[in-house]
Amino acid sequence: MIKIGNLELENKVFLSPMAGVTDLPFRLICKEQNCGMLYTEMINAKALCYDDENTKKMLKIEDAEHPVAVQIFGSDPEFMGRAAQIMNEYPNEVLDINMGCPAPKVVKNGDGSALMKNPKLAEEVLKAVVKNSDKPVTLKIRKGWDDNSINAVEIAKIAEACGISALAIHGRTREQYYSGKADWDIIGEIKKNISIPVIGNGDVFTVEDARNILDKTNCDAIMIGRGAQGNPWIFKRINHYMQTGEILPEPTLEEKINTSIKHLDLAVKEHGEYVAVREMRKHIGWYLKGLKNSARVRDEINKIESHEEVVSKLREYMEDCLTLK
Repeated sequence: MIKIGNLELENKVFLSPMAGVTDLPFRLICKEQNCGMLYTEMINAKALCYDDENTKKMLKIEDAEHPVAVQIFGSDPEFMGRAAQIMNEYPNEVLDINMGCPAPKVVKNGDGSALMKNPKLAEEVLKAVVKNSDKPVTLKIRKGWDDNSINAVEIAKIAEACGISALAIHGRTREQYYSGKADWDIIGEIKKNISIPVIGNGDVFTVEDARNILDKTNCDAIMIGRGAQGNPWIFKRINHYMQTGEILPEPTLEEKINTSIKHLDLAVKEHGEYVAVREMRKHIGWYLKGLKNSARVRDEINKIESHEEVVSKLREYMEDCLTLK
């Protein structure tokens, strides 16, 4: 069990917030596979304060999803505090602060991982959010800005002192983006230095990775990002292993295709056919990755604009694969 503020969670395998990925349809798919806590895409605190319609759409949370964490980003303490007040009216259980995003359009404004370069301002932001939130506040950080400014332990200590309820750490610097290897040692170091729960993140793609990160870092929970892309079964498989010591088989071809169709159906319902069919191209590519002749099918699907045609193409591909067996 992990306790985040007043929230008790039995399931310690979480979905990482990912821009353009962790929308409502994908979250519902991950929840079906026993994900312990879902995170929304990151929400711009200023846009939220200005009552932006697109931002409000991203905050739609369904009953089936709980528990949910909403992640906000920004570097202005006043706006971040106001955003926290607004979020008190929403049904999410946890409010998360982003200090890990490496995207240029985010860091150029001093937001995301750029905040780690300014511990004083980071502290002001943390205090403003904690003061104004009725919910447990968590923080997601990276190892540091670059190899010359690794300050995750310092930021973690500041966060704990500000009243943050749990901390997620991705074991890479901002400059690394997603290249190289995640440094799990920094997760273990943070775990030794603070008493709030630590959530380990970075390079968890398999059940074995999950076991290894827990063994190596002693972290309290695991957060999975890219490892869940096209592979929502990772949550169920890790949880099953943690409970029984048994590794369940990989999903079958039929499971992959049927889940991609279900995901597409949910996306069409949520976003409309035009947007959903285009948005789902990357997801379908991830579901099909590594399957026989999948590159050809992926290329064909990337040119299709109709929901019905995509479903038909996926079913036809599944039939062909099963026949070839």
